Amino acid sequence: MIQSMPEGVDSKFRLVLLIARRAEQLMRGARPKIDSTKRKPTSLAMDEVASNVVEWGYGPPPAKETPQPEAEEQPAAEVH
Repeated sequence: MIQSMPEGVDSKFRLVLLIARRAEQLMRGARPKIDSTKRKPTSLAMDEVASNVVEWGYGPPPAKETPQPEAEEQPAAEVH
């Protein structure tokens, strides 16, 4: 059980997401980063996060959308 917020984790919501994603990795075959007597992926993920061995980040900031210049209307070609 996690008694305090691990270093760098700013909210309980993010903590739950981090543990869930790590547990999913463990279920898919990732090797544990710590020695633990726990076998359930969620419990093991909680121990790893509490030990600060799971690296994570916010990722790159979203790309800013640049406004596209409005297409100027071209006069219709005259047909003779």
